[in-house]
Amino acid sequence: MKKLSIVFGILAIVLSNMMCAVVAFHYCDMLWRIKYAGYSAPASVAFLYAVPYLIGMIICIILSIVLKKKELVL
Repeated sequence: MKKLSIVFGILAIVLSNMMCAVVAFHYCDMLWRIKYAGYSAPASVAFLYAVPYLIGMIICIILSIVLKKKELVL
């Protein structure tokens, strides 16, 4: 169980890095499109891309904690 706990911990870290990259890309893209393409939505809309990553990170952290606790019980 310890190996699975570590895997889910690492997966949560990888998801956080991916989230930062995706949100930054879409935020910059949205700024460009507002300035040059005439979009009317605010650039903060790009932060909605973080929601699925946050849900995934929360699930990974919970699984990591649960698996770590099961290791102590066994």
